[in-house]
Amino acid sequence: MDLQFIGIDPNTGGEGSPTVWVEEETADLVLQGIKAEEVLEALVSGTEWVAGHAVGIPAHETVIRFPARMVPILREACDVAERRAELR
Repeated sequence: MDLQFIGIDPNTGGEGSPTVWVEEETADLVLQGIKAEEVLEALVSGTEWVAGHAVGIPAHETVIRFPARMVPILREACDVAERRAELR
């Protein structure tokens, strides 16, 4: 598995930071983010966002938070993933 680094939180202090990559073979976005606080996780878990869709967060998924200042990095990652997917 090869990852293409896209960007890291520009306000990082050298510790763990929200980071974005694109997996080269699948064009999937790979995200490292801030673990959602309990209140946010409960809101996401307890709301039916799509009618008829199961409520809750499956054990194999998680909720992460990205600072708004990272929107340009996420946008770039989406563009890279889209171009890579077109090549497959």
